[in-house]
Amino acid sequence: MAQVGIFVGTVYGNALLVAEEAETILGEQGHEVKLFEEGTLEAWQYYRQHYALVITSTTGQGDLPDSIAPLFAAIRDEVGFQPELKYGLIALGDSSYDNFCGAGRAFDALLQEQGATRIGEMLEIDAIEQPEPEVVSCPWVEHWGTLLK
Repeated sequence: MAQVGIFVGTVYGNALLVAEEAETILGEQGHEVKLFEEGTLEAWQYYRQHYALVITSTTGQGDLPDSIAPLFAAIRDEVGFQPELKYGLIALGDSSYDNFCGAGRAFDALLQEQGATRIGEMLEIDAIEQPEPEVVSCPWVEHWGTLLK
């Protein structure tokens, strides 16, 4: 099965809860999974040869949470082209703000610009419609895990 690094950006803990559920689901599917609450560039570089699952919430202004912003900056400034990377993305946001899921969308745009391949569609979870994000994320993760080789 696949090796998956889960990289989390969280402010109030919802993204971490989603990530922990994802870790359990992927592990039960037989994947080797490691969760990074504050991922480093070194860890990211390892999973470039495997799979990365980015799960991030968005701050009120559409920015990345402090727990993942340094990783985003390092990937943007130091990594460059990474066509070997295969990734998934779950973005949490609140549609009452102008920049709904802005952090997840920014991460996705960066990885696409760098030539990475997204596996499946990006999942956007709206806190207004879904106060318990794992209700939406768990089925998505179950499907995403079946797409990994």
